[in-house]
Amino acid sequence: MTGVPARRGFLRPLAALLFPPGPQDGSGPHGVLPALLIGLTFVSGVVDAVSFLGLGHVFVANMTGNVVFLGFALAGDRSLSAAASLLAVAAFLAGALAGRLRRGGEPQRMFAPLVAAQAVLVGGALALTAGGAGPLPVVAVLALGMGLQNAVVLRLAVPDLTTTVVTRTLTGLAAEPWDRTALRRLVSVAVLLCGALAGGLLTLHHGSGWALALAVVLLVWIALASALTPPEHRGRGAL
Repeated sequence: MTGVPARRGFLRPLAALLFPPGPQDGSGPHGVLPALLIGLTFVSGVVDAVSFLGLGHVFVANMTGNVVFLGFALAGDRSLSAAASLLAVAAFLAGALAGRLRRGGEPQRMFAPLVAAQAVLVGGALALTAGGAGPLPVVAVLALGMGLQNAVVLRLAVPDLTTTVVTRTLTGLAAEPWDRTALRRLVSVAVLLCGALAGGLLTLHHGSGWALALAVVLLVWIALASALTPPEHRGRGAL
């Protein structure tokens, strides 16, 4: 348990930067969750880099892109696969459905188990890649994991930290006054960009296995950090 204070000491200041605590709320309204969601945002960029650059121009986190790609593929663009886009959307929906099976539970308590399950799925994608599997099984497993992630993030409802979607975030930056909300939005966009950059560099120069390994390590750390954080600092998720 000696590692808990150091972990908590790192996460709480970052969370407080995004959501300043009130005079009688030392951990902020969402506890350490904002800092952990920033980590998941980075992971989203990494896995989308793997899927788009290494698995045939398909996304596993950005379902808006897949719907558009599906339209392009049906229109006759042979560089895109309608089957891959459909598979990604279907697997994502299955993951999101699995993420809501325990609907009676508190979302902050579901966070660590579901992130751990996502780590297992990304680890499975890494094993499939190492074993020479084709792109479609890897796409399905990764999209399933991202569906799990999005289900719990939706239930948590931490403002401006969706972990995958930045269109609305960018709109808010341009259309609304700049305040603490703008800082969260900037951080969200910048972290997704950095995750895509890191995943792209690893995939293009060292292979997608290295990028997936990075994602697994980060997901395991996020799950452990959440599980080892005292309940009073985990935040209050929405039901």
